[in-house]
Amino acid sequence: MASARLDKTLVTLTAPSSFAAEQYQGLRLKCEQHRRASDVRVMAITSPGAGDGKTMTSINLAGALALREAGDIGRILCWLTLPVDVDDASLARAVEADVDITAYTPERVDDIIAVGGSPRIQLKVDTGLSRGGSTLGHWPDLVAAARKAEIDGTIEVTGIWSHFACADEPEHLANDRQERAFREALDIADRVGLRPEVRHLANSAASILRPSSHFDLVRCGIAVYGLDPAPGHTGHVALRPAMTVRADLALSKRIAAGDGVSYGHTWVADHDTTVGVVPAGYGEGIPRHAANTAEVYAAGRRRPVRGRICMDQFVIDLDDDELEPGTDVVLFGTGAHGEPTAQDWAEACDTINYEIVTRIGGRFARRYVDSAPLDSAPLDSAPLDSAQGDDQ
Repeated sequence: MASARLDKTLVTLTAPSSFAAEQYQGLRLKCEQHRRASDVRVMAITSPGAGDGKTMTSINLAGALALREAGDIGRILCWLTLPVDVDDASLARAVEADVDITAYTPERVDDIIAVGGSPRIQLKVDTGLSRGGSTLGHWPDLVAAARKAEIDGTIEVTGIWSHFACADEPEHLANDRQERAFREALDIADRVGLRPEVRHLANSAASILRPSSHFDLVRCGIAVYGLDPAPGHTGHVALRPAMTVRADLALSKRIAAGDGVSYGHTWVADHDTTVGVVPAGYGEGIPRHAANTAEVYAAGRRRPVRGRICMDQFVIDLDDDELEPGTDVVLFGTGAHGEPTAQDWAEACDTINYEIVTRIGGRFARRYVDSAPLDSAPLDSAPLDSAQGDDQ
């Protein structure tokens, strides 16, 4: 990689073929900032190896077990179990690894009990997302089965939770409906004697915009990575992106007016110009939809993408600048130095910033660096519980 850096705190994720993704290892700091600001516990929705040693969640048991193998010693919740998890003994390994496991049905409760040990479970109710979780109609049977097992001493019920469908649209009527449904589900569980350690409904957007939904814990995913979960609604909160993606320029050359660029010649130069080749493409998760719409940052200014994104490279317009091979090219970062952000790329591709950052992979490599100690780091955002959310 070229020696230039946008910020000394960036972590270079050096890639084998001279391109890299970078992250501020502010992930633990951001978790702590959210915890201090919201006055409730924070669950980080994250990937193996990026844990804060406190409370985390993984979508599946494989991810939860990978977190343990990566050295995370904190509480981990698995959102989703699969039929194969019973057959291949993943459930048993998860219990042995001290992972809290989500159950949607009495049958899954029985499966967890059957592996033995001292399992901890959380119960999920579907309040309107129509994805995972027990329907309200089946909820009484689930909480009754869980309570009976708890009385028998075969499980511990540590949580009850659900998930918003429209928290990034604060005026959407579904938000009120889901919060009411969640409170109803909690009342039903309370009546059978369940007293879970945590009740949680709020995702990143709700943690900022809807204080009434915070309960005992908020789940921060995209916000932990410093990306806006509800663009246009969260201007009172300062979020700083945690990831920068960059590459070394492979080459630059002059082309003449009338020359087409990349597959299909979807861009044709209308004047003589210089173009550069960036050695990353859709094989690394660079969206093909970025063709002729996105920009990168190189040599002190933004440069437009020209032509289609290829599997392992794309072309940028350098105007009359003759940049040397190896020049640092920032695809997206914090925006603090003029470089595009993941949100800029999302808007260029008509998608969301979540998709932009989760796509990055392929030949990109990652490296993490610790940020300032938690007790000395200032809060860089407004208190989350001061947000003007709908408290109904």
